[in-house]
Amino acid sequence: MKKKLTPKFIASVLAGLVMSTGVAQADTWRYAFEEALTDVQGVYATKFKEEIEKNSDHEVELFPYGTLGESADIMEQTQAGILQFVDQSPGFTGALIPEAQVFFVPYLLPAESEQLSEFFRTSKAINEDFKELYAEQGLELLKMFPEGEVAMTTQEPVKQPADLNGVKFRVMTNPLLVETYQAFGATPTPLPWGEVYGGLQTNIIQGQENPAFWIESTKMYEVTDVITFAGHSNFTTAVMANKEFYDGLSDADKKLVQDASEAAFDYIVDYQKGLTEASMDKIKKAKPEMVVNVLSEEERAPFKAAAAEVEKKFIEMTGDSGKAILEQMKADLEAVSK
Repeated sequence: MKKKLTPKFIASVLAGLVMSTGVAQADTWRYAFEEALTDVQGVYATKFKEEIEKNSDHEVELFPYGTLGESADIMEQTQAGILQFVDQSPGFTGALIPEAQVFFVPYLLPAESEQLSEFFRTSKAINEDFKELYAEQGLELLKMFPEGEVAMTTQEPVKQPADLNGVKFRVMTNPLLVETYQAFGATPTPLPWGEVYGGLQTNIIQGQENPAFWIESTKMYEVTDVITFAGHSNFTTAVMANKEFYDGLSDADKKLVQDASEAAFDYIVDYQKGLTEASMDKIKKAKPEMVVNVLSEEERAPFKAAAAEVEKKFIEMTGDSGKAILEQMKADLEAVSK
């Protein structure tokens, strides 16, 4: 009988390869991420792979979502040295690095794309402060980048927080995101991504949030009736390396990895221009009856008021460290807005 190729079985095979070859000297580097190869994380990973292979003898093997399990699985595999690289949203690392939940404080990040990309490129909070926090968890933070404005999908129109009352809204297993949707009036319901489509289809949940490209590529629009842009968040993700692996690289290979990360960052920022609009066009073509609402500033006001409470909760959860990160991020954001 053939052995079933489950994510855990594949991971165990990879672990054996690591044990036999040694992580730092691996000629083939393994890189897992949370999306499909054609989604934003996959496009970034593909560019990273191209840059590494173009400028060295190393190869990069890519593992899209589901290949090696859920988000928690690929993070564990990276910390264990089974994987050399991982791309994971701070939403899933919130338990590991509580300060990373700052990216879920509503209305913190700017909506304007050039300001946003410049912030991620130059922010001291991201490129210095977070780097230290990730290092404490055995991870080398290479790059954080935005993936697009988050939209809410629901069965009924959302124009004010009261419209979310009683709505079971799927959230990542992130304490601050739970606080956000409680403040917005919904009933936050943590669910693994693999259960979301079925949960919406069977009315176990009635809402979820994600960037437009993800709603389109996963066909989430098939099980929803309304898409609402409230401007409250931009999905952020982080590319990391196993720190022991990274520290064991030669200076030349460290520069290779850093240069590839930078090149992929520039590429993905450019790639995302017009992506939300293109994704929404595909959704409307596939489902002409879809209701799409972009909230006005007046309609966003009560959501912004609720966000102030979420910010307080973030500081309560993370203490002085979180407060310092938040203040540094606000300073960095002010700098790029000038």
